[in-house]
Amino acid sequence: MPERLTEMLMDTWTPLIILWITVIPSIYMAPMNQSQVLPSGSSTGLKRLTEEQRVLNRSKRGWVWNQMFVLEEFSGPEPILVGRLHTDLDPGSSKIKYILSGDGAGTIFVINDKTGDIHAMKRLDREEKAEYTLTAQAVDRDTNKPLEPPSEFIIKVQDINDNAPEFVDGPYHATVPEMSVVGTFVTKVTATDADDPVYGNSAKLVYSILEGQPYFSIEPHTAIIKTALPNMDREAKEEYFVVIQAKDMGGHMGGLSGTTTVTITLTDVNDNPPKFAQSLYHFSVMEDVALGEPIGRVKANDLDIGENAKSSYDIIEGDGMDIFEITTDAQTQDGIIRVRKPLDFETKKSYTLKVEAANIHIDPRFISGGPFKDTATVKIVVEDADEPPVFSSPTYLLEVHENAAINSVIGQVTAHDPDVSSSPIRFSIDRHTDLERQFNINAEDGKITLATPLDRETNMWHNITIVATETRNHSQVSRVPVAIKVLDVNDNAPEFASEHEAFLCENGKPGQVIQIVSAVDKDDPKNGHYFLFSLLPEMVNNPNFTIKKNEDNTLSILAKHSGFSRQKQEVYLLPIIISDSGNPPMSSTSTLTIRVCGCSSDGIVQSCNVEAYVLPIGLSMGALIAILACIILLLVIVVLFVTLRRHKNEPLIIKDDEDVRENIIRYDDEGGGEEDTEAFDIATLQNPDGINGFLPRKDIKPDLQFMPRQGLAPVPNGVDVDEFINVRLHEADNDPTAPPYDSIQIYGYEGRGSAAGSLSSLESSTSDSDQNFDYLSEWGPRFKRLGELYSVGESDKET
Repeated sequence: MPERLTEMLMDTWTPLIILWITVIPSIYMAPMNQSQVLPSGSSTGLKRLTEEQRVLNRSKRGWVWNQMFVLEEFSGPEPILVGRLHTDLDPGSSKIKYILSGDGAGTIFVINDKTGDIHAMKRLDREEKAEYTLTAQAVDRDTNKPLEPPSEFIIKVQDINDNAPEFVDGPYHATVPEMSVVGTFVTKVTATDADDPVYGNSAKLVYSILEGQPYFSIEPHTAIIKTALPNMDREAKEEYFVVIQAKDMGGHMGGLSGTTTVTITLTDVNDNPPKFAQSLYHFSVMEDVALGEPIGRVKANDLDIGENAKSSYDIIEGDGMDIFEITTDAQTQDGIIRVRKPLDFETKKSYTLKVEAANIHIDPRFISGGPFKDTATVKIVVEDADEPPVFSSPTYLLEVHENAAINSVIGQVTAHDPDVSSSPIRFSIDRHTDLERQFNINAEDGKITLATPLDRETNMWHNITIVATETRNHSQVSRVPVAIKVLDVNDNAPEFASEHEAFLCENGKPGQVIQIVSAVDKDDPKNGHYFLFSLLPEMVNNPNFTIKKNEDNTLSILAKHSGFSRQKQEVYLLPIIISDSGNPPMSSTSTLTIRVCGCSSDGIVQSCNVEAYVLPIGLSMGALIAILACIILLLVIVVLFVTLRRHKNEPLIIKDDEDVRENIIRYDDEGGGEEDTEAFDIATLQNPDGINGFLPRKDIKPDLQFMPRQGLAPVPNGVDVDEFINVRLHEADNDPTAPPYDSIQIYGYEGRGSAAGSLSSLESSTSDSDQNFDYLSEWGPRFKRLGELYSVGESDKET
């Protein structure tokens, strides 16, 4: 630090004055400096004050000071004396003790409690803390009682130039348009200095350019960078590297400095026109190239970039302005030449075009520099290609009458090979367009003939496709649509438009219009339809009806008299001849049915049947039908009831010519009721599981086992079931292992509530021969039938 102070004293008078004011007085003259030591009035004067005065008057402070100063960054072998505290109450007897408190008291600042000297124990930095607030007080050394009220003072750290300027936001980047005039604003830089901007020139900065001249300049105090040369061209040099210096102490010698860099880029302006790389372009193209296909590219270079380099291309002259077009490729900025119309080598073999490239965005400031466009010549050569045949017309329309003869010519198509070689042409019909093969074509001359008869009323139009193929190169094919219209011939007779049925009221009047009929004709004459109506010759003198032709090509049927009666004649048939006006005329006979009906007084038809006369008054046909349906339903019910009763009264005696299975199925009249869960099934008698082996009983386990007997084959439908049952019964009776139970049906339980008890023989101790079934006749007619059935069975066994 002493070397730094010496250097400062040598550089300028300003540091010398600061040093004299702050350092020297604080070290050597502190006792005499009123700012450092400010004594008050003497204490003896205070002692001579009367008691009354001391009571009435406030005691005056014996010592006062405002602030002290200490130089930052000062370091020496001993602590630096900042100042001295002194009070007039101090007689020099060392009975007063000075106390210091506040910011840094005891650590940074230490006071001699006897002399009041304040020393700085550490090196101070103003940029860290610029001032310290402390409190001083004088107390009695023996009693520690305050002699004066505490006083507050400030120790300020005086600045020295120990911080260099800094560019906090650097490095900088800036842009300026090319070709700018001198003095055009570029950017502004800012440096900061941590030194005290108020005290001295330590923070007074001056800016200058170290690198970047003579292109740019900077304002020394505002740090604004401007252009220093006119018309700087981006195409020559786009980027500049500028070094800026900021120096404190007002730029004088001994000041500290800092630097930063500014990268300045020139932005593009449209100051260059487009320029073709060559003045003449040559392209060749086949004559069969597809429309819209690109055939070549031209390029106009522009030294500018971005929007300023965009150009548009146009064809401004040439013999192919309507044949070709040029567009701009947005990505490459090329001019693309495309075919706009078909080319024909045989017609024209070359074209010459003049194309122009012009900037889209023009800067008005540089318009005087010349036209921002350029031109070039393009020559296009058309090369020959093998082309398909060309028809004489793009479409054909032919007409033929529907009565045209088979193989008659209805039209002709022609085509030729446009190439110089002129290959022969063969014609054919695309059969996908003529599935019914109604037409043929001569392969040599293209004449179309009729293959099948045509009917205009079925199909008025036929659309076919004719194919022309070169004989030398079958890949060269052309197609043309041919529309064939079938012309009308009067070959259809007119007829009624619909099946008419007229209604004639019995109370009608003579001359009343019964029906208006119209006719239709499938033919389509040029002048429209005109029909002639007439009655058959034998019906001309018809006494009942007459006809009248209307102006709208319809016919009215009129009654000649009144008094028609349904009882006399219900239906009249009136044949009518309909003729058209064709050549030759066609006619047909249609019959109109006229039905006599009963009508109301307003002429509204109510009934047209003769039966209406025999119906009761007030009873309609619908009501009569409902009554008849009810009667028929009742008759059906009665018949079904009688049939069921007759089936129930039939005897249950089994006869040889009857199917016993039906009687067995019906043997459930006196069953066990709802609690009998066993139901008879004829399949039990024909169980296939028991055919080839022994089937044990499910209710009684046999005590003895026996060899299975040879089973019988399944019984086919239609055999004598009675014989089958008897055979099975005989086998069961002779089987010692089989329990005694009825093989036809098991009645193990007859249900509760049966007066007859159980009918099963399983619980009976007697044999079948010991039983008498006569008592069953006492239980009613149904049990009597059952007794007869069992009696018949016993007699059969004996037999």
